[in-house]
Order: sequence, then structure tokens, then C-alpha cells
Amino acid sequence: MFTSKAFDIARRATVFVAIATLFSACATVEKPTSVADTIAKTPSLSTLNGLIESAGLTAALQAPGTFTVFAPNNDAFKAVKPATMEDLAKHPAKLKDLLTYHVVPSVAMAKDVKNSTVKALNGDPLALSKAGDFVTVENAAVVQADIVATNGVIHIVDMVMTPAKK
Repeated sequence: MFTSKAFDIARRATVFVAIATLFSACATVEKPTSVADTIAKTPSLSTLNGLIESAGLTAALQAPGTFTVFAPNNDAFKAVKPATMEDLAKHPAKLKDLLTYHVVPSVAMAKDVKNSTVKALNGDPLALSKAGDFVTVENAAVVQADIVATNGVIHIVDMVMTPAKK
């Protein structure tokens, strides 16, 4: 038999559980996203996202697979000459070549980078270097590493890399 004090404690516990359940139902758990979707929702990569869309690469970077994207941030694109950006806008094949030069068709977390050369998605070689925790790709420094997506990883870099002339 419950005493009034025991009943009051049981009632308070029930109310507490109900409130806790209500608040936990309101909490949002961020759903894992693809490389393309992660780039799209990262404000410092808005220029890159627009170029990916223009080049028709969004679906490819949403597809299953494994990618490492060395993603130039908005400041990196501001450093590119306006004439070069205009030329890329006029020549989709050049834009696609430039963008796929920033993608490797495998996952490389920053801790796993070795001083080596890897093949970019466009077929050109990319030089990777690591000194302590400092990672570079070609002449670009990784300023934010290991942004994990469902189909790969993104490393934000401080410069737009240019593939060799073909």
C-alpha cells in the first residue's frame, strides 16, 4: 500500500520521465550525408558547391564509393584571377577537370597521409606531404581535416590547385 509520500514521489517520477521523453523526442540527430551534401551545407565551401553543381558533379559525389575531396574554401577561390574563373565558366570541360583534380577515388584520413603521390579523379598525379599533423596537397595546406561523409572524407584546403595543361 502506498503512503501519500510514496505516491507523491511516484507521481513526480512519472512526470519527470514524461518530460524527459518529450525533450528527447525534440532532439535532432544529424543524419550522415554524402560528400556532395556535406560540401553543400558547409558555408565556407559555398563557392565550391556552386562550381560542383555547374560542372554536373553533384550526383557523382553523392554516389556510393569512396572519395577524398581536397576542398578549396571560399577564400581560396577569391585568390583565383577573375579571368580564370570566367574562362572556367565558359568551358565546362576545364571546370570539371579542375574540380576532379581535387578528388581522389579513395579515403585518406589526415593521420594516414604519407609523403607520396596519388592519382586524382581526373587522372593527374597529386603530391601529398605530411609533417607532424600538418598536411599539404601540392602547394595547398589542409586547414581543416577529416570532415567525414557517408562516402568519403573532406579536407578543406587554402588554395585552388591547377592540373597540368593537357
